[in-house]
Amino acid sequence: MQDSSAVLSSAFVAGSAQFGFDEARLLAPEQAVIAFFARAEIGPSGVERVPLEAAAGRVLAEPAVAREDHPMHPRSMMDGFAIETASGDAPRRIAGEVLMGHPPPRGLAPVEAMRVPTGGAVPAGADAVVPQEDVELAGDSIVLKERVVPGEFISQPAEDVRAGEAVLPAGRRLGGPELGVLATLGITDVPVFRRPRIGIVSTGDELVDAQSQPGVGQVRDSNRYAVAGSLAAFGAEPIHFPRAVDTLEALRAVLRAALDACDAVITTGGSSVGARDLIPLVVAELGAPGAIVHGLRVKPGKPTLLAAAGHKPVIGLPGNPTSSLMILEAIVRPIIAALTGERAARPAVVQAVARAPFTGRPGWTWFVPTVLRARGGRLEAEPLRIRSAQTSLLARASGYATIGEDPSSVAAGDLVNVTLFSAGGAPVEVL
Repeated sequence: MQDSSAVLSSAFVAGSAQFGFDEARLLAPEQAVIAFFARAEIGPSGVERVPLEAAAGRVLAEPAVAREDHPMHPRSMMDGFAIETASGDAPRRIAGEVLMGHPPPRGLAPVEAMRVPTGGAVPAGADAVVPQEDVELAGDSIVLKERVVPGEFISQPAEDVRAGEAVLPAGRRLGGPELGVLATLGITDVPVFRRPRIGIVSTGDELVDAQSQPGVGQVRDSNRYAVAGSLAAFGAEPIHFPRAVDTLEALRAVLRAALDACDAVITTGGSSVGARDLIPLVVAELGAPGAIVHGLRVKPGKPTLLAAAGHKPVIGLPGNPTSSLMILEAIVRPIIAALTGERAARPAVVQAVARAPFTGRPGWTWFVPTVLRARGGRLEAEPLRIRSAQTSLLARASGYATIGEDPSSVAAGDLVNVTLFSAGGAPVEVL
């Protein structure tokens, strides 16, 4: 009796593309992402509150609104003397000192000065601060070396933030600057979107555990760890599920378990249209809308599957290591950003001079792994030859250049944009 998975697989291949993908119908990466979001309604799965010290890397779920003005009172921007400028060039008698963290001892009268530190409160009656290096001491008085204008070296109330102002919007990823703002606003119980749990399922009869010694025809299961590293850098929580062999029964069991426990599922391997590529068949059983995009006009990573079961994305990545991670970084990243609640997520892009031609294919998008080097005060980019099966290829690269459909090449000496990997990548070499 013929194996049921083989029968279903043969029917699938015959119905979709008898001899592989129909390249005339493949979408470009940008089109594929637009098509996915048009069909799949996805977003953050909930909000939780975390202490400020645990908020780094999280995504803000509510706008951060100031309860008071910042600064709340005039503050000195220099170590020097607070003065009123109306007395012109007249000497000022030193009338006291403002201590850091304390209010001024009293207000300031005309032709008086009060010593004040950087960040110290400016006394009433003063309308400028003169730096200490711009005065001469004459007993208990100071003499200005040059005329001072009103407002000089004073940070005025609400100059930074005004009460009621939304300083940080919802959807902002929290880094060092944002944490500083939250602390300034007194927000120590931070509302953040819950980290999405992303199930990782690697598939293939050829895979063995990372700690095992591969036999002939076998490879270590490395893709799951590469995918997990990028997902963590995106702000998601990767969840490892058991590896599945290439049978419908095994794939059904693990994908349903992952989908029940997680907010999304990412598979590696089995996403193409070969006789043993069963992921599209199983995904079709998980629920609507099902497969949204299958196959992309891109290299590497043509056999990519973008699908959803209800509000949960199901992403089928190619099994080749370079293809898998490149598609995750270049195409799947905005889908994960939508699950985290992050808005306007933009990967870091640098511009460099091409050391050699970056060549693609007319009508296709190519993601070219790139090494960055700093030489003689300029940044240079060198393309790496794409070998999808090489696990180490992307670890040698600093990022990737996107070569579009037209023009499909960048000449040596021209500028090329290089997108940096989210989870590191090779550092820039300094020559």
